[in-house]
Amino acid sequence: MSKSIIGTLSQKKNQILTLWMRNQLSDGGLRDDLMNNEDLRQQSAELLDCLFDTVTDDTLTAPDAPSLAPLIDQLTHVSMSRARQGFTPRETGTYIFSLKDALLEIFRHERKEDSEQLLGEILLISKFIDSLGIVTFETFIQGREEVIMRQTDEMTEISTPVVQIWDGILAMPLIGTLDSSRALVVMENLLQEIVRTGSGIAILDISGVPTVDSMVAQHLIKTVNATRLMGAECIISGIRPEIAQTIVHLGIDLSQVVTKSTLASALKHAFASMRIEVSKANSRSF
Repeated sequence: MSKSIIGTLSQKKNQILTLWMRNQLSDGGLRDDLMNNEDLRQQSAELLDCLFDTVTDDTLTAPDAPSLAPLIDQLTHVSMSRARQGFTPRETGTYIFSLKDALLEIFRHERKEDSEQLLGEILLISKFIDSLGIVTFETFIQGREEVIMRQTDEMTEISTPVVQIWDGILAMPLIGTLDSSRALVVMENLLQEIVRTGSGIAILDISGVPTVDSMVAQHLIKTVNATRLMGAECIISGIRPEIAQTIVHLGIDLSQVVTKSTLASALKHAFASMRIEVSKANSRSF
């Protein structure tokens, strides 16, 4: 009667953990700046405990078995956390495949007298760990996508600030490409600040927008119209000569929109609209 594969390996759990840690620490690409050796050993020990608590000889050939859900959940947690910490796909893959090397090394030693069964059982273990590797990569990619989406949202928020430059006057300097998703954020942020501050004038400065095409112009017009519906006037500043030529060439009608070449001239227009006079203080000689 053949011996249990998992039973044989579970008896050598401590040795497997030692070999696994040796394999990981010997890798030249190990990132000890992201995780110290003690935390790495604890993470590895917890995963190894979960593996031997859930896997049986029968489930070695059924990696989708419901009983393996705790192992998959823990592996998913490890992979996602590594993605958020900044580990690379190679480093995360090395983590799980170095476990396979440790398992096979112990198993070959334990089964050296049973050469007839050794090859088939080694292939069984290898396929099972490879299936865990697939889970690792899938969840790692998902984790990285979440990080990228969060960073994109944060960059969008940073790149669309609304500044109250005077009582009743808001300014929003735009930098970079203005696509549909960002245009929506621009409109939402601007309208929220108009309501919050009770401002009557909003200045959209596009000095930092590299190009203005028909799509960008439509986004700006929609923002201007939405601002008017809130009872505020919207001024577009930063109209450079090349942008003016492009707008004329595209046949875009901005005749109903107040446009200025610089933020300073837009602010001057806002002051005039609000009947605010700004003058230099008289200098004194001592």
